[in-house]
Amino acid sequence: MATKKLLLLSTGGTIASVTSNTGLTPGESGEDLVQTLHNLPYEIDVKDILSLDSSNIQPEEWRLMAEDIYQYRQDYDGIVISHGTDTMAYTAAMLTFMLQNIEIPIVLTGSQVPMSVLLSDAPRNLTLAFTAAAKLQPGIYLAFNGKVMRGCRAVKVRTTDFDAFESVNFPPVAEVTSDGFNIRTRRKSDTKPCQLNTKLDLNVSLIKLFPGFDPQIMLAMAKSGCHGFVIEGYGLGGMTFIRRNVAAVIGQLSRQNIPVVAASQCLYERSDLTKYEVGRQALLEGAISAHDMTSESAITKLMWALGQGMDLGQVKEFFATDVAGEVTLD
Repeated sequence: MATKKLLLLSTGGTIASVTSNTGLTPGESGEDLVQTLHNLPYEIDVKDILSLDSSNIQPEEWRLMAEDIYQYRQDYDGIVISHGTDTMAYTAAMLTFMLQNIEIPIVLTGSQVPMSVLLSDAPRNLTLAFTAAAKLQPGIYLAFNGKVMRGCRAVKVRTTDFDAFESVNFPPVAEVTSDGFNIRTRRKSDTKPCQLNTKLDLNVSLIKLFPGFDPQIMLAMAKSGCHGFVIEGYGLGGMTFIRRNVAAVIGQLSRQNIPVVAASQCLYERSDLTKYEVGRQALLEGAISAHDMTSESAITKLMWALGQGMDLGQVKEFFATDVAGEVTLD
């Protein structure tokens, strides 16, 4: 069997950080990271494309990563992206939409402790990512602490623990056990060619509902140029309609062709606006259900949809479509 040829795109993050007078900051190169690993049975090339803490990674950097992946995808069997953990789930979700039908595995990883620190989790996470890039079917993934997740299902749930990410509402694609690298789930392979599409509308907002929230703020934001909202409601997606009537404001926004996607503040399971009156009011006014999507996937999917020039009806249809395993639809 031919040796798999893999590419590491290094972007910085904790995994590449070093100590400075201002705190940890990215300082290691991709070559530095790879040289700490031993006996990997792959041919690995390295390209340093960024050197940023992931708190500074924004849509401009998403576009750069997507463009590089698209450029190099036919030269390699898989691509690994080393990335800071804080916004890695957002990056993985957005790459899912920018690079639909990607022909090879793309695996993001990072660490909670810099590679240069004794007992860091970086070596095993990076080894896992290269293994996943060599063995999984095409798609966008996030590899961390012995688990490989769909990129559009991953959420960072811990700030310091090595088990920092969870696969929400979908089981891990693969896991490492005493038996080795075990692939747990497979998705039907796409037959359409990959097309790079990085057009986004960044004039969106993610809002967490809380008791006392004044929905007039949303109207003010729309007046200032906000083109769409994801709002995390209570439980199954319940929203206030007494005194501070969130549902009525959703109706006003919908009549302005501004989509409002209703997600849940609960990490697990789904939003369902049909069950309670507090959800039905919002649904009747035009709220779009996020079903069981993560907030990271919902907001990036909305950015991408609006970037394509979709109107309200098209956004509703798009959110009722499973693009790459980001949502479970009945």
